[in-house]
This record gives sequence, C-alpha cells and structure tokens, in this order.
Amino acid sequence: GKRLGVSERTLHRRLRDEGTGFQALLDEVRRERAFLLLEDPRLSATEIAGLLGYADASAFFRAFKRWTGETPHAYRKRAER
Repeated sequence: GKRLGVSERTLHRRLRDEGTGFQALLDEVRRERAFLLLEDPRLSATEIAGLLGYADASAFFRAFKRWTGETPHAYRKRAER
C-alpha cells in the first residue's frame, strides 16, 4: 500500500467504498434493463435473469421483488392492461 502513497487501511476502505458504488450502479442498470426486457413477451423471466447476469432466476426474482414489491410475472400481467 505504501507505494501508492496511502496506508493499507485507507486503500481497503477506498476499495470497499468503490465496490459499494459499483454494486449500486450494477443494481440500477439491471433494474432499468429488467423493465425493458419484460416488455418482450417472448422472453421468460428465467431468460431475462440470464441476460441480466444473475447466477439463477431466484436471485433475479428476489431483486425484482425488492425493486417493485411484486414478482416479474405479476409486473408483466399488470403492464399488459
């Protein structure tokens, strides 16, 4: 850490802070893309999870529920009206 001109502790804190910022940005991008992808009825929620880079559909479903309070399926049904 000293070669970078900061202490190891400061470096770890900055990396942690950047990581938090990256995660928040990734979450926002995934959220916006999810809404766009859900407009295409040919794509299943499982396919959308893969396109968004989630390891599995359940991780996408949990994130979507956190963003909207409903499942991707319920959102899609409501948006069809």
